[in-house]
Amino acid sequence: MSILLVGVSHRTAPVPVLERVAVTDTDRPKLTDKLLASSHISEAMIVSTCNRIEIYAVVDAFHGALTEVGEILADHSGLDLTALHAHAYVRYSEAAVEHLFAVASGLDSMVIGEQQILGQIRSAYAAADTQQAAGRVVHELAQQALRVGKRVHSETGIDSAGASVVSVALERAAGIIGDGGLAGRTAVVVGAGSMGGLSVAHLTRAGIARIIVVNRTRERADHLAETARSNGIDAEGVDFEQLSVAMAQADVMVTCTGAVGAVVTLADTHRALADPDRDNSRHLVICDLGLPRDIDAAVAGLPGVTVLDMETLQRDPAAGAAASDADAARGIVAGELATYLAGQRLAEVTPTVTALRQRAADVVEAELNRLDSRLPGLDDPQRDEVARTVRRVVDKLLHAPTVRVKQLASAPGGDSYAAALRELFELSPGAPAAVATPTDFVDGDHAGRDHQA
Repeated sequence: MSILLVGVSHRTAPVPVLERVAVTDTDRPKLTDKLLASSHISEAMIVSTCNRIEIYAVVDAFHGALTEVGEILADHSGLDLTALHAHAYVRYSEAAVEHLFAVASGLDSMVIGEQQILGQIRSAYAAADTQQAAGRVVHELAQQALRVGKRVHSETGIDSAGASVVSVALERAAGIIGDGGLAGRTAVVVGAGSMGGLSVAHLTRAGIARIIVVNRTRERADHLAETARSNGIDAEGVDFEQLSVAMAQADVMVTCTGAVGAVVTLADTHRALADPDRDNSRHLVICDLGLPRDIDAAVAGLPGVTVLDMETLQRDPAAGAAASDADAARGIVAGELATYLAGQRLAEVTPTVTALRQRAADVVEAELNRLDSRLPGLDDPQRDEVARTVRRVVDKLLHAPTVRVKQLASAPGGDSYAAALRELFELSPGAPAAVATPTDFVDGDHAGRDHQA
């Protein structure tokens, strides 16, 4: 069994395409069910963020599984396969593992080094586990990816150039507002999820004077506002119906709701700008971090309004980390990948070695039983000494080859040594699996292949 990755991200597709393929929390269970119903897929995990959708599947055949995943994603997005392939990337076996480790480290993020992806991978795994779509392979893959990401962030300065898309957006907003930036200003945060919480934290550090949290669930808006108040900010939560009233008071607004379709309309914005209490000289900067977009595209054409969306932020030069930190992070990923794959290759040969030793033990036991029938006069001490001698001989004969095959198996192509053992000693292919405890992983015949759709 091997890992197949099919993905679309900010690196390969424009925002309109990303909006089409976006997978919400509501969509995820349905897509996962379809993946598991496929003939070539046994496990699946869907990583969905504001700027990527990636499907990790445990498959028994590359081409058949790729076709199935492509058709499912095309059906979900409404794109035909040709259009989807133009923007998708495919990784297989070792290349898929390497990609997930890089993603978890923030190396593939729009803002290199952002840490939110760790929480998103954790959520993706939790969702797969809840749906019983995560078996041993996905479990080990996800847990190791999270460990690699944590190590990169703790041992390098990769996140020093900007902790997330939020930081870049608010820095741009501060520059547009001018005159002290965000200090002393009023902000509206639409959405009280993890991105909303991150926005409140960044706004607090930027010296914002007042925050209004707008959310469809009032309780969550109040909770996030309380968090801001605990840090000395004048903050309140309001119902979604009060959106335009809140916007009328804002200098900057941040949105990331995860909703399908615009949640801030042109009419909402018109009402806010026309509010009699609003100073018409004030500029409104809207940071639309939603995918699909939260803001009606027509809003960007209004005078006195600037919309910073994901497509705009993608081109910001501040979205890169220092080259040395990125190189250090890549070095950690490469080292962790080599260690992980060596362990998985070793796990593949271990069941074969176990089966070989069991075969030897069975032969010894059969020969001792035959000895009993031929020499019934042997007393117990004599029989025990013969048994110990035979077992010592067998153990010594097997020791060197079994130790050596484990060493050889940890190198690329090591699965061939397990195959040789099975062939030489006529071990049933089912026997190693029956006694195996380690996780089966990569198919060495395809290790490291990297396919571009």
